[in-house]
Amino acid sequence: MVTSDRETGPDHGRQKGGTVWKNLSKYTPVFLLLALSGIIFLLRNIHTLEKLNCQTVSTLYQFQSSIHSAFTPEEPPPVDHNRSYCGHLGLEPSAEEALEQRYLLESIAWPEPQPRLTPRPLRQTSDPAHSQFAILPGGGGREWRVGDQLEALVHMHDFQGRPKRHGGDFLLARLHSPELGAGVAGQVLDHRNGLYSAVFPLLWEGSVQVEVTLVHPSEAVAVLRRLREEHPDRVFFKSLFRSGFLSETTMCNLCLPTTRQPLCNYTDPHTGEPWYCYKPKLLSCDTRINHAKGGYQKHLLTNKESLLFQSGVNIKVRVHASGSDSVIVQPEKKDKPEMESSSVRAEPIRVTPSGYYFQGSWRALGGVAMHQFNDSSAITQCLKGKVVYMYGDSTARQWFEYLNAFVPGECSLLKSNDISHCALSRVLSNSLFCLSNFLFITELKEFNLHSPRNVGPFMAVDSTHNILLRYRCHGPPIRFSTVIASEMRYVANELDGLAGGPDTVVVLSVWAHFSTFPVEVYIRRLRHIRRAVVRLLDRAPGTLIVVRSANLQALDPEVSLYNSDWFSVQLDGVLRAMFRGLDVLLVDAWEMTLAHHLPHALHPPPVIVKNMIDTILSYVCPEKS
Repeated sequence: MVTSDRETGPDHGRQKGGTVWKNLSKYTPVFLLLALSGIIFLLRNIHTLEKLNCQTVSTLYQFQSSIHSAFTPEEPPPVDHNRSYCGHLGLEPSAEEALEQRYLLESIAWPEPQPRLTPRPLRQTSDPAHSQFAILPGGGGREWRVGDQLEALVHMHDFQGRPKRHGGDFLLARLHSPELGAGVAGQVLDHRNGLYSAVFPLLWEGSVQVEVTLVHPSEAVAVLRRLREEHPDRVFFKSLFRSGFLSETTMCNLCLPTTRQPLCNYTDPHTGEPWYCYKPKLLSCDTRINHAKGGYQKHLLTNKESLLFQSGVNIKVRVHASGSDSVIVQPEKKDKPEMESSSVRAEPIRVTPSGYYFQGSWRALGGVAMHQFNDSSAITQCLKGKVVYMYGDSTARQWFEYLNAFVPGECSLLKSNDISHCALSRVLSNSLFCLSNFLFITELKEFNLHSPRNVGPFMAVDSTHNILLRYRCHGPPIRFSTVIASEMRYVANELDGLAGGPDTVVVLSVWAHFSTFPVEVYIRRLRHIRRAVVRLLDRAPGTLIVVRSANLQALDPEVSLYNSDWFSVQLDGVLRAMFRGLDVLLVDAWEMTLAHHLPHALHPPPVIVKNMIDTILSYVCPEKS
């Protein structure tokens, strides 16, 4: 067959090829739809990729990683100033709860300076360098004796040396005798006119020295109050969501703006405690695997406000005495006169601290007699047969770590009387049996739960003496590095799961991670814990419940905005009021850190922790009469 040149020439080929591509272009939308469907199918069934070869898995993992990075927030959401962040979340309080909440808020109400249209300049704010205090003489000029009370009158002035005419400054006071290792916290009374009374009980003989410290001026306290109400999210949190090889990270908090994207609701079904995360773009809410602190919001203050938070200027700076800052205390008289009244207030001032230091040891004023547990064997014998549960923040974990380190073990002699063998065996070996079973070592040993460091949960066991120690952090908000989602449990729920009894000790320390939130959030949390404590004591009256108060800590301009002692003293007032009247032991960490001479720290030094542990053990094993 012969074909003509017209049919087989170049023009004819181009026409035929164009026709083919024109026909194919009609199906382009179909091809794109199929490709897109395939990608969506792979993403929704990503777990099946584990069956693919390594090269394919690597390629798809890189693809999902790019999606992950695109959806990961790099900074916290902007604050919506037109709505209340936390007021409407959680269950509405009953009439009785609302009444208690109002009483609690009134009990910690802080004096406020008169409102101004413009911020007060630094030169008109409280200046510790220009302020001073004076020890007031006793009635009739008589000498000071044990059992009396000492009063110092504090005059606050501004940077221009002019006296302040309003109250609201945050002051601390203590009375101490360094050579005796003695100290006691003072009570500061605000007369709301620039004058303050620092009142101390005189509990030991010798020279005693008054110390007054300005923590924050009243103008800085007003800023802290504003931050607490307007920026409860200034510490933000995040959670990782994962399914197969696909993962996303979103922001979480007690309260989040709903205008950005849908929320995952993790409100606890038993307590009603709210917690929310932004919903991942591609994953469901039930794929959350952990919780972590995201970071701290910055640039919260104006330039003028930042001047109110300066180390060495107006953050924890001493106020000096106008005259002598010390007096000599004589022994107590049997026929002493009535307690003198304050020279500023008409009614008598009765100071009742929880205890004081003498020779470095804490002496409680009330309760059982204090006993010093100075060696591990004494602690072991006290805790024999006991189960100790510790719940809360890192200040509770610190007690677990102290006991775990201080009670490393003891030696029991079976056939030998040579105690030196025991010491040698500790050095040579950590085995339970040594020296041909002539003696053996028993110890409180931490059980490896493979928990994240500094997070927990933790457990230590002494099987010989039947001792069990456990620590678990409280539920959110918690600023730990990374907590597995399944380990995020609320203290109230944990307490409801305990049998309790005379061999059970429960330690609670919940305060440090609530400093950035409105006080109502803390009240709600403590209310649930208190109810669980009451239920536990009802079913197991012999259970010892220990409640640890807040403590003072080191402050600088940045820490003050998130963990100021002013936030802590507010929470501490709520905690004391809510557990008052219950059969619980309050370990007054506030006074134990204030009365001691060592610098303040979020985690107090070991010597203070020892006194706290001695307080608990004195109740676990009271001395027999």
